Amino acid sequence: MTHHFLHIWRNRFICKYQILCAKIGLLESAGFTLIETLVAISLLTVAIVAPMSLTAQSLASAYYARDQITASYLAQEAIEAVRSVRDGNILLNSQGTQVDLLSYNGNSLVSMSPFTIDTRNNAITLCPSNGCPALETDGNFYGYGGGASGWTTTQFTRSVSAILVGSGTDEVKISVVITWRSGAFQERSFSIAEDLYRWVNDGSGAQG
Repeated sequence: MTHHFLHIWRNRFICKYQILCAKIGLLESAGFTLIETLVAISLLTVAIVAPMSLTAQSLASAYYARDQITASYLAQEAIEAVRSVRDGNILLNSQGTQVDLLSYNGNSLVSMSPFTIDTRNNAITLCPSNGCPALETDGNFYGYGGGASGWTTTQFTRSVSAILVGSGTDEVKISVVITWRSGAFQERSFSIAEDLYRWVNDGSGAQG
């Protein structure tokens, strides 16, 4: 009889011990699963965020390079437009109309500085006191649309100035400054300068 009761209690103890071990095993298994999940999520986050950050930086660099190239073209374009105005005045002088080579519509380029120049027609306009207006575009050309349909304002501003070189009046330095802002970057600028000469006699009274 006693042996029978001991056998029953032993079986009950083994059964409870097995149930307890099973519960502990389940808890340990659940704990490892949670840790593994967190590690997997962390690795996945790093795998996704790192390439995305790299892509964003690459795009920002590409946009900056694009705007830098555009700014350099806009600056050189203004230099060539002012040169064209000077050469047009040379042509007028050769035809008998005496005008200052370094002028526009009778106004000295030096006295008009800083100014804008619309390279579509070489129209020169004195900038207002609060700064030169932003360039506009119709998708093909840059200029100043004056509110015309299809023209939109760009991020580029072009300022042109003319300064006499030395004590004479035969040489003038044409400087062009392009400013713009690419996205959230700070304002950027690009500038070039070139000297133009009064190399023929004109209506200014100066000797070229």
